Amino acid sequence: MQSNTVQHGAGQEADDTLHPVTPEEKTWGWFAIFNVWANDIQSLFGYSLVASLFISYGVSGWTAFAALIVAGLFVMFLVNLSGAAGERYGIPYPVLARASMGTAGAKLPAVLRATVAVFWYGVQVYFASTALALLIRSVTGISGGTEVLGLTGVDWVSFVIVWAFHIWIFWRGMEWVETFLNIAGPFVYLVMIGLVVVLWIKADGQLLSQAQTIFVNPDATWGTEFNGFIAIIGTMVAYFAAVMINFSDFSRYARDKQAMTRGNLAGLPFNMILFSALALLTTAGAAVVYGEAIINPTEIVGRTDSVLLAVIAAITFFAATVGINLVANFIPAVNGIANLAPTKISFRMAGLITSGFALVIGGLWTAFISEFGIGGFVNTLGATLAPLYGIMIVDYYLLRKQELNRDDLYNMEGGAYHYSGGWHGNALLAFAIAAVFSVATVWVPVLSQLAGYAWVIGAALGGAIYYLRCRAS
Repeated sequence: MQSNTVQHGAGQEADDTLHPVTPEEKTWGWFAIFNVWANDIQSLFGYSLVASLFISYGVSGWTAFAALIVAGLFVMFLVNLSGAAGERYGIPYPVLARASMGTAGAKLPAVLRATVAVFWYGVQVYFASTALALLIRSVTGISGGTEVLGLTGVDWVSFVIVWAFHIWIFWRGMEWVETFLNIAGPFVYLVMIGLVVVLWIKADGQLLSQAQTIFVNPDATWGTEFNGFIAIIGTMVAYFAAVMINFSDFSRYARDKQAMTRGNLAGLPFNMILFSALALLTTAGAAVVYGEAIINPTEIVGRTDSVLLAVIAAITFFAATVGINLVANFIPAVNGIANLAPTKISFRMAGLITSGFALVIGGLWTAFISEFGIGGFVNTLGATLAPLYGIMIVDYYLLRKQELNRDDLYNMEGGAYHYSGGWHGNALLAFAIAAVFSVATVWVPVLSQLAGYAWVIGAALGGAIYYLRCRAS
């Protein structure tokens, strides 16, 4: 492994945002990695996604639960692969992408990843604002009012406050981000467990049995259960697609490889199992008590008529959703935007650009999701990014045997990764073909049977085409 010193000369960036971390900065132990996943999973959108999948596919509670566990284990395996280079060389994803895409070509996946991250950032700001709106309504009793783009005045005030709070957190630096994650991660479970207990009491102890049957299609067969099982796995893998690609943005801060793998092992399966179980039980309990499927937990809390629970839940859900935004969306968006002009765009400037787009996107979210639905939205994003993962893994493990020249990764005018004018044609071709096909499986009716495999197809196809093209040339 090379030293953490990168010499800067002509064509090399001077901004610290994309620099390899120093040994002194590699301070994240397994618990910090664990909290990355705790915050990534424990968001209001994550809850709504789990609940909507449970309802949409009409499978039994055990089938949905098993699919979520398998998805968690699969994602753990994939992030251990994608995070290894970041941990070893201390480099973020936009720099790692230069090895396969070229020093200039890496801007394409970095922009795609940043675009997805900015979009998610705006969406999560909206979901966090629903928790704050719940708090305001619970304390003041204010509700209703004229809606603009699906949001009332209280909703819009909450949205702007949450948006500004994100800016305040990232402006304080990565140390504040890590501290916030370590505090926010564990507390969401306390509220989720409390909500299950409340619903259990209101459901006269029938919650567990209803979780098994309440959303089951009476005409379900082994085939429909299996198809639902695969579809849920596919959607959850697509949900984590963005983080799987840029996990080196976080693994580069890990003390060593053991800290990364232990954190992933504790963080992914454990959080997926516990959070999914609580989400399924809460959704089933709400259906029993209130007679309808409710996929947003803040709405369930609002119906319990408990001001104390509403206040605690609002604060906790707010913290958890801000946590995932910092982990899964803000950091990769900032790195991707900074990579467009490394010598000119600083960490804070990229953060302000990200926040500006998020302000618009979050405000339009309710109109967007009512048109396309959560599942189709998540699967489309995952299918688009999947080939980038396959190309990156094939390049690092099969072609380069886990050996990179870090100095050349930062040389923007020449070196081993400059290829043809900074672009690697083999990678671009592989990405284009695989992305078109994997996205088609989500939206083209004749390919709909493959929709549950969209991410796997995109990653495998992109990696295979890239490997064959590189071996041939």
